Amino acid sequence: MRVTHNMMISTFLNDYYNNLERIQKGQNMLASGKKFTRPSDDPVAVVTSLRIRTDMARNDAYTRNADDAKSWLDITDSALSQLGSLLQRTRELAVEGANGTLTAGDMQNIAQEIIQLKAQMVQVGNTQYNGRYIFAGFKTDTAPFSETSNNYNGDNNSIEFEVGPGGNRMAVNVTGDRLFDVAGGTSQLLEMMDNLKTALENGDHQAVSNLIADIDKQLENVLVVRAEVGAKSNRLDLIQNRLQSDNYNFTALLSKNEDADLAQVITNLKMDENVYRASLAVGARIIQPSLIDFLR
Repeated sequence: MRVTHNMMISTFLNDYYNNLERIQKGQNMLASGKKFTRPSDDPVAVVTSLRIRTDMARNDAYTRNADDAKSWLDITDSALSQLGSLLQRTRELAVEGANGTLTAGDMQNIAQEIIQLKAQMVQVGNTQYNGRYIFAGFKTDTAPFSETSNNYNGDNNSIEFEVGPGGNRMAVNVTGDRLFDVAGGTSQLLEMMDNLKTALENGDHQAVSNLIADIDKQLENVLVVRAEVGAKSNRLDLIQNRLQSDNYNFTALLSKNEDADLAQVITNLKMDENVYRASLAVGARIIQPSLIDFLR
């Protein structure tokens, strides 16, 4: 095969541009700290990064849901604690009111406190989280209870948060019909408070005594509900820990796939620069000779 001067120059220039391209790639990696800046740099690694980032975005969504669900449960537990305390105080007053030695005035004073306890129970039943009534089911924009009526204005639907892959959902709300023992649309808890107030106002010690068993029933109901909320809260703690661990693993995988080994990049860049300088030296010898040089 005949080798011409133009062929030698063309081959040299091709290798020269390849050397420049490698240097540019090394400089980009050094400046960005990434193995690739364009999909064409490493298509396989780009696809892997996209999948990891998708998993991270999904994990972040689960984390936000879990945090929101945990806050919801914390508010619920606080409300249940208040309701339990109110019922406990109601029981203490009922036991006191069942004492046949109390005067009519004493019974009236206790009845007044019962009125205030009921009003506070209604306020607890209307507890809100982020502008939503937590005990109203799906009707989160409607106050479930009123001081002028013992009716329940919510529904019994469950509010669920997706906290994991594969449709892992958790119901976080407690509906007011269960917490306030609603039957036929009327809260038996609030009805009991009214009955207790009436018995106290009438000075009926026996009726007050008979209502203590109903108070105990309502207390037991609150304790059962609070135990369920606590169990869900503990489960959410485990879910949050797992999501945090998954996020750490995804971050590590993404870094391993994308981040450049700077020590290796610098080493390769120095090698490419040496090759580039050597190619320039060789090119000077290839391109320099001409007919004029031979005619001198």
